[in-house]
Amino acid sequence: MRTASTATTILLIDDEIEVRATVSRLLQRAGYEVVTAANGAEALSTARFVRADLIITDLLMPEKEGFETIAELRREFPELPVIAVSGGGVVDPGSYLTLAQKLGADRALAKPFGFQELLSAVRELLDE
Repeated sequence: MRTASTATTILLIDDEIEVRATVSRLLQRAGYEVVTAANGAEALSTARFVRADLIITDLLMPEKEGFETIAELRREFPELPVIAVSGGGVVDPGSYLTLAQKLGADRALAKPFGFQELLSAVRELLDE
């Protein structure tokens, strides 16, 4: 865990700009620094230059979806906590979230999730 003088950085990955803006704003109000990415390819590039303490990723995105992103993050940053989020697609979100956890996500939340639910998972994974 970082000291009180340095902000904890969260990398937020979601292809929906409204979701990125809303979740980012709420996390910033809770005291976190937030860096955003619109897809997995952008996120992996960002993660190599920005020291994130935690990643929150959507699963169904264009260009590079969350499953592949989680697998690559696990190879490059095995200690980095990951929260997977999904509203589902053609199947219920539970199936996607179960697969995400098998690929290495530490927590999985179905959209729409409550902010307190997300914040609780963030704090637990950051040992706050």
